[in-house]
Amino acid sequence: MGFPDGFVWGAATAAYQIEGAADQDGRAPSIWDTFSRTPGRILNGDTGDVAADHYGRWREDLDAMAELGLDAYRFSISWSRVLPDGTNGPLNRKGADFYSRLIDGLLERGIAPVATLYHWDLPQDLEDAGGWPERDTASRFAEYAERMGREFGDRVQLWTTLNEPWCSAFLGYASGVHAPGRTDAAAALAAAHHLNLAHGLAVRALRGVVRPDARHSVTLNLHHLRGEAEAVRRVDAVANRIFLGPMLGTGYPADLLADTAPITDWSFVRDGDDEICAAPIDVLGVNYYQPTLVSLGPAAAEPGADGHAVSEATPFVGCEDVAFLPQEGEHTAMGWVVDATGLDEMLLRLHRENPGLPLMITENGAAFDDKVDDGRVRDDRRVAYLRDHVAAAKRALDAGVDLRGYFAWSLMDNFEWSYGYSRRFGIIHIDYETGTRTWKDSAHWYRALIAADGEEAESR
Repeated sequence: MGFPDGFVWGAATAAYQIEGAADQDGRAPSIWDTFSRTPGRILNGDTGDVAADHYGRWREDLDAMAELGLDAYRFSISWSRVLPDGTNGPLNRKGADFYSRLIDGLLERGIAPVATLYHWDLPQDLEDAGGWPERDTASRFAEYAERMGREFGDRVQLWTTLNEPWCSAFLGYASGVHAPGRTDAAAALAAAHHLNLAHGLAVRALRGVVRPDARHSVTLNLHHLRGEAEAVRRVDAVANRIFLGPMLGTGYPADLLADTAPITDWSFVRDGDDEICAAPIDVLGVNYYQPTLVSLGPAAAEPGADGHAVSEATPFVGCEDVAFLPQEGEHTAMGWVVDATGLDEMLLRLHRENPGLPLMITENGAAFDDKVDDGRVRDDRRVAYLRDHVAAAKRALDAGVDLRGYFAWSLMDNFEWSYGYSRRFGIIHIDYETGTRTWKDSAHWYRALIAADGEEAESR
């Protein structure tokens, strides 16, 4: 396909989804420990207590990454594993040493570590103090970022502050289908602002302590919207521009403030916050899975893991008169439509609106019901999904987008949040009873793709 020299091929994971060892070596509970242990919150009553046991099998997993030929590995640090109560107190040395060994192991194998500071797992003590709706949480996050920068900043060249802050704010505090499970629209909007603030404070903190050539980023799950113009505008404001505006220097959009005026007066935004939120970044991470189709009409309740509504509250606050419509075509096990054209269209939009800002696809993948056949894991639909989305990335490149890399989600099957272990996104199969890792056909295909610098490849 002719990807440029230096294009980064990677894979991604998140700490709570794969590490396990929930109570080992000084780690304290996060909001996801509490949430997953609360009856009725997670499908089948699953928790992340063991997950894929990456904490115990990290060497084996790093060897698999090397065999895949990855240029980079995007992982997240468990805040409560390194600073158990979330504050700037004594570092949990055993937790920090785990990530130090992980980073050294990656570098020894020629794989660049990409460290995400926050992938949804707020220390429970900070949630007990108010969580992201409280401004102090942003300050605590900046302290945590600085500590991680001092610990690992000599070896990590690419830092990501937050993963998908929209999910943290609106699934966690508006619809309540993610941890901490609150349903308060005003709190969700305050959380969104304090996540923006945390991002800016963290970038400032990191720049003061990490290697001079380090790059700084944030990862957003931007919604690629189609449908009625007014519905698109409303959702775009609260799903996309609520983060793009502050983080990229244009502030909160006026229409967002107007749409949400009945919910909050935005008094939590203080003088000087705009400048902090807009701390310059070197690359914007984009997570993409499907487009979204909307029209004016009553919003549906948030769908649950079993297909039934589990929350009467919509995560799209201020959009109560917007309907989210089903889409024709193939769907994944998550019920998400398969449509790669939304990826290059989203990348092109970002390129037009932010010329000169490098982009990176930091998550892209699909959950399917894989077939285990005599030791071989067949996942032709995932191979096709990845193939089509890599082709979409190439279309964006050909159209002039400054796209720097592609990270498959996920390296391995894992704890899929409120779906527990019922949904598999990995290119490496995990037997949750034994921990055995088995390469799926998609892993073989991805290895061949990387070896051929993005050229089309057979699955085995």
